[in-house]
Amino acid sequence: MQGKRGLVMGVANDRSIAWGIARALHEAGAQIALSYQGEAFGKRVLPLAESIGAEVVGDVDVTDDASLDAAFAKLAEGGRLDFLIHAIAFSDKSELTGRFTNTTRANFRNSLDISCYSLIEVARRVAPMMAGDGTILTLTFEGARRVMPHYNVMGVAKAALEASVRYLAADLGRDGIRVNAISPGPMKTLAGSAIGGARRTFRHAEANAPLGANANLEAIGGTALWLCSPAGACTTGEIVHVDGGFHVMGMPRPDNLG
Repeated sequence: MQGKRGLVMGVANDRSIAWGIARALHEAGAQIALSYQGEAFGKRVLPLAESIGAEVVGDVDVTDDASLDAAFAKLAEGGRLDFLIHAIAFSDKSELTGRFTNTTRANFRNSLDISCYSLIEVARRVAPMMAGDGTILTLTFEGARRVMPHYNVMGVAKAALEASVRYLAADLGRDGIRVNAISPGPMKTLAGSAIGGARRTFRHAEANAPLGANANLEAIGGTALWLCSPAGACTTGEIVHVDGGFHVMGMPRPDNLG
């Protein structure tokens, strides 16, 4: 990744998946730019950015066109981008518990806007900056395909995100741009902790995954490095699972059945 430059959106702290990816790409020689959303995250991100010599785009609100335009105009001043990591998702925590039928219209719209539509917004803006050879990478979760406890509307948002990956891959392939998603298993991250029953879900996945382990930041960072590097030159439109194989299981292991 020497000589490559890219933007990582969604770093929250040093345990976030986006940071694991940023660190792996940096260690492989890439020049990293980071964005954050809100001052609270900025206070956590700025020291991390300094530790890897990252360019800081600043506070970017993906629901605000003016904010996105300003960020990508600033990025364009530095030349082309070779990759973009979209690690952005949000839903009202109170609606990730209880019945799915209680999902409000306002939170449905907000969840889909931030968690899915934002990928389309950033793809449209970054495509001219990486025409000929580039990678857009986002993050999803198995709750997009199978019902997961306490995931509710986020499952719908991630399903829409995965469909968007496929349509963007078809649309941008003619420009030499690859679009993929990584689907990690349960992780001990700030976002993961917002989901009810997170600890039980983590333990269940770990106990029943074929490899007997959940993903870690190093594994996810390594997968992102593959997809963003020349080694991933012929991979696009894929949802790549990094979950110890948990997604292939139809039922818990026999010794874990009650």
